[in-house]
Amino acid sequence: QVQLLESGGGLVQAGGPLRLSCAASGFTTAFYSIGWVRQVPEKAREGFSCISISDNKTMYEDFVKGRFTLSRDDAKNTVYLQMNSLKPEDTAVYYCAADTGRCSVLASTYRYWGQGTQVTVSS
Repeated sequence: QVQLLESGGGLVQAGGPLRLSCAASGFTTAFYSIGWVRQVPEKAREGFSCISISDNKTMYEDFVKGRFTLSRDDAKNTVYLQMNSLKPEDTAVYYCAADTGRCSVLASTYRYWGQGTQVTVSS
């Protein structure tokens, strides 16, 4: 059974850092792409980054490029999202998602989802 569990969300001041974790179980991340998606109330989910574990390729949308970085720890079957220089507009529920397909920032790409973790950036 594929399961994803996000952690690390919380309240942070604008300009500060936060690191989210996505722990996977029931599958080996080596054969999956892991994406990160965020959502604010009454808006559609917005994908913004992904990592293709098989070749370590990463993708970032422009609005997080240079501020967010993906990494992984294969021994822990965990993917990390390091978020720096956070802005109030980054406030959202953050989800990690997985699928066997290619790395994509499109939320519709992914079949498996975590429960989400709230990130709140204060101004």
